[in-house]
Amino acid sequence: MTRDASKLRNLVLKVEGYDTYGDNNKGRILGCGDIGDYASIIIHNVLYVEGLKYNLLSIIQMCDKGHKATFETKICLICESKIDEVFMVGKRVNNVYMLDIELLA
Repeated sequence: MTRDASKLRNLVLKVEGYDTYGDNNKGRILGCGDIGDYASIIIHNVLYVEGLKYNLLSIIQMCDKGHKATFETKICLICESKIDEVFMVGKRVNNVYMLDIELLA
């Protein structure tokens, strides 16, 4: 999920209800798009959500799409399962793993 429409490719704007966060706050879904460059879209169906404070990535959804996530003390690796190739690296900042999605664009 992102609050920044400029991060999304193939953005389709449409109000589709609300998404509920872990703290029970809600954000209105304003659309959906992809993150990545035109040659290789990395993440499909990213929600564009009003009022989101941070971009969020669902590890469960990434795993459901055939990716593998490995968490270590200071980093998180997201791999393409079939070829075991790392395509995202997150660095731990306090209790959150931060991914730089600018590297995907």
